[in-house]
Amino acid sequence: MKLDIFTNQWLDIVFEGRNKAYGAYELRKTNNSTATKALIIGAIVFAFAVSMPLILGLLPDSSDGDDTLDTKIVSIKLPPKKEEVKKNLPPPPPPPPKVDQVKFVKPVVAKAEEVTEEPPKTVEIKDKKLGAETIKGDPDAVLSVEPVGTGTAAVVEEAPDNTVYSTAGIEVKPDFPGGMDKFYKFVGTNYVTPEEEGLKGKVFVSFVVEKDGSLTDIKVIRDIGYGTGKEAIRVLKKSPRWSPGVQNGKPVRVLYSLPITIQSAE
Repeated sequence: MKLDIFTNQWLDIVFEGRNKAYGAYELRKTNNSTATKALIIGAIVFAFAVSMPLILGLLPDSSDGDDTLDTKIVSIKLPPKKEEVKKNLPPPPPPPPKVDQVKFVKPVVAKAEEVTEEPPKTVEIKDKKLGAETIKGDPDAVLSVEPVGTGTAAVVEEAPDNTVYSTAGIEVKPDFPGGMDKFYKFVGTNYVTPEEEGLKGKVFVSFVVEKDGSLTDIKVIRDIGYGTGKEAIRVLKKSPRWSPGVQNGKPVRVLYSLPITIQSAE
């Protein structure tokens, strides 16, 4: 007996004597019909997808209805276009001179056949001006003179001199009111010496005497400890105004440095 594998006869032979209620038998038995249904459904879905643009094109367009708004065309008169001012234009040519101008050709030593332009003769330049080109003069031309400016003359202010000078070489040195003896007396009266037995030495300080006589930029160059430098700064900040230094007849800033002797009471 010839077996046709495209029919379900082979299933009965394979599953002879076996449990046909098993799911594998039913799946193989209905395989042909399942494949046919899947092919038909797939063909229908594919045809629908391909024909979708055609179907959408046949549908009526909602914008073709009677609900469209009327558009009224209004003519608007635009203002005339302003002509832009052209920049970097060459200046207008100058008016012709009152006297004829003859082009001056610089004499050059050359062969006769190489001369391209001969210098003007003495007769040709009589009562005429020499220039870079030949210009026909106008005897009736009006002589023009550039107008004199009427604006306010610029005032150049001298920049302030903020240079800090040293006491060496300056015309007038800054000075404490009444002299340096008065200054040391002022320091001795106001300086509070630390209560440290045997404290002795010098505190070197520097400061700038400003143009108004005030003391700024007070610094301690060297001290002997125990707050001696800090106390010197406090006293100098209380100092009255000095007479400022003078250079070229004007007050200037001057850097001043001096020692302050410290000695504790025994």
